Amino acid sequence: MRRETQNILLVLLGGALLKLALTGTYLRYVKESLQPWLVVTGATMVVLAVVAIVRDLRGGQEHHGGHEHGSSRSPWMLILPVFAVFLISPPALGADTVNRSDRNAAQEANASNGFAALPSDEVVPLSIGEFVTRTAWDDSGSLNDRTVKLTGFVVRKDGDVFVARLTISCCAADASPVKAKMVGQDFAALPTDQWVEATGRVVPGSATKDTAFVPTFTVSQVVPIATPEDTYEG
Repeated sequence: MRRETQNILLVLLGGALLKLALTGTYLRYVKESLQPWLVVTGATMVVLAVVAIVRDLRGGQEHHGGHEHGSSRSPWMLILPVFAVFLISPPALGADTVNRSDRNAAQEANASNGFAALPSDEVVPLSIGEFVTRTAWDDSGSLNDRTVKLTGFVVRKDGDVFVARLTISCCAADASPVKAKMVGQDFAALPTDQWVEATGRVVPGSATKDTAFVPTFTVSQVVPIATPEDTYEG
């Protein structure tokens, strides 16, 4: 690969990282805490490329008169995927990812340290991960007869409808699904992957090994919402 191509590729890749990091799009791929590392990495790549380009321009006089018109076009093909990342940002993972897994992330939770007391609010906002973990492992039944609000996207499988999120430890590559089965309403008007706020109550004892630790959530109200900036639960 020619040095010019290498430098252009480095500039574009570094610029793509900076674009993702500074526009918030990076949240589709990695955790929020990794943003500074993306900025540093992208800026370093751009600086290295600029230094290399300046160095080549200063030494260019020694190579005047050379002919490289017959060089292969194939190295330029490597730039196309970088252009794609720079110009087109793939969406965050969604219902297809949830349906490809038969596990619910909370089944591996370690609840040996107990659970904090829930606030006394009439409606308690919970992450789906905490909701599932409590219903599966909290023997005190802290969610019984409590109204909670869950935020997630709609997933359909085998005639059932779920509200789901994906949890990540580092990045989208290690995403694990966490979901609750919604009942008590007609969800036909809600498209798959539609983000919603669902308010309701858990069916006690519904998150068991037989249900793959997926609790049943009796919904009293469901409201479509816009996709949040950060779609993953940490």
